[in-house]
Amino acid sequence: MHTVIETNEARRPWGLAAFLVLALAAFVALGIWQVERLQWKHALIARVDARVHAEPIPLPADDRLARVRGSDLDYLRVSLQGSYAGSATVLVRAATDLGTGYWTMTPLKLEDGRQVWVNRGFVPAGTSARAAAASTPPGAVRVVGLLRSDEPGGSLLQSNQPQADRWYSRDTAVMAKARGIGRVVPAFVDAQVEQANRPKGLSPVPGLTQIHFPDNHLSYALTWFALAAMSAMALVFVWRRRRWNG
Repeated sequence: MHTVIETNEARRPWGLAAFLVLALAAFVALGIWQVERLQWKHALIARVDARVHAEPIPLPADDRLARVRGSDLDYLRVSLQGSYAGSATVLVRAATDLGTGYWTMTPLKLEDGRQVWVNRGFVPAGTSARAAAASTPPGAVRVVGLLRSDEPGGSLLQSNQPQADRWYSRDTAVMAKARGIGRVVPAFVDAQVEQANRPKGLSPVPGLTQIHFPDNHLSYALTWFALAAMSAMALVFVWRRRRWNG
């Protein structure tokens, strides 16, 4: 009788049971983590939405602008006053609801002496840098727009080619070096409103900033919890089956 008990105990799926317990714990932990991420993402979306619709404020100091990405400055609505350096305009590849084309990036010299790149808006494919530069308003300009973090290097698929004047991301420092305009603010501004005396002809379309944060955390959480439930069911099934067989 003692031998039979030991044999049944030996046949019990301790290894499989341990694996299923670990899987159950891991899936529950991942589900809880996704719920926490869901709450964080919704809070982030609410904060960004509040910034986008807030009254514009002056451009923050440079030491804060060096840490725009992921901070309370990302998508901050700011007001700028100064004059454009139209001859330094750079065209950066863009894909928008209006089609493919370019962002018109032009440095704006502020009244406090700083320079900041401004995305004046979208122009269609085939537009030359010379034509975009000619669209720059002369004299005093007031811009209201959204503060954006620098985009060094290029896009996921293509690197910037300053020597060929081909740009796939808004890399403020490298664009400034390529145009020889000196030091610039380590961020840029997507124009929403541009108050200026615009020349006739080409006019970039502002206000096309896409603010989108992927929000799939609920579906991920449900998936992890479903896997946890399946692991629990498998654990019960395997354990009972072994007991019945024993």
